[in-house]
Formats: sequence, structure tokens, C-alpha cells
Amino acid sequence: MIESLQQFVETTDPVWQWLAIIAVSAIPFVESYFGSVLGVIAGVTVLIAVPAAIIGNWLSMFVLVVLGHRLRAQRVPEGTKLSPKKQKFKDVFDKYGVAGVSLFGQTILPSQITAMTMVTLGAHKGTVIFWQTISIII
Repeated sequence: MIESLQQFVETTDPVWQWLAIIAVSAIPFVESYFGSVLGVIAGVTVLIAVPAAIIGNWLSMFVLVVLGHRLRAQRVPEGTKLSPKKQKFKDVFDKYGVAGVSLFGQTILPSQITAMTMVTLGAHKGTVIFWQTISIII
């Protein structure tokens, strides 16, 4: 099965290879880590798979940060009690900040979800995008 997939990928234009890996890597929980691996297993060279996976992961994170920033403007008034999960995330966010959550939070949640949540909790979107970009590249 993998061999037939690899043969198919060999006959596919590199542009489509890039686009397929970008699309797969934009999916939360797949991200750049698994997107790169899936691309290589499918027969795409590492030189195409890794950058395409990073781009896909970054694009989806960026869109969700912008969306989170807009949601923050419309969010529930201050003083509203957070759900237990969101409160736990906020406690970790308050303790480690944007850099810590960006670099280590991906071990628990996808970068897209952590980035959006940080922005909705009040983090500056530019700072979140900066640290998430570093984290995704690493």
C-alpha cells in the first residue's frame, strides 16, 4: 500500500505535493511534526516535506490567532467564571507566559488551539504569533 502511494507521489507535480502537505499540516494534532513524516513516508523529499509542513501549520495557527483576537473583542464580560479546563490553561499561561506555553504547550495541545486560547485570554497577538512561529519551526 505504501509502495503504491509512493509511486503515485512520484508521478505528481511537486506543486501538488507541497499543497497536499500544507493542507495536511494545517489540521490540529497533525501539525508540522506528523505532516512532515507523512510526506516523507508518501515519498516526498525531506526538502519539500518539512518546509511545506511548517507553512501549513503556521498558516492555520495564524488564522486562528486572528480569529481569537476578534473573539476576544466580543468575549464575555470580565468577572465571568472560566470553565475548569480553561482555568487550568490560564493558570499555566499566567505561570509560564506566552513563550513557555508556545514552546512547551504543544506537548499537550496543538499549536493552533494553544495560540488561539492565549489570545482569547489577553495575550498580544503579535507576541503569540512570534513565539508560535519559533515553536513550529523548532
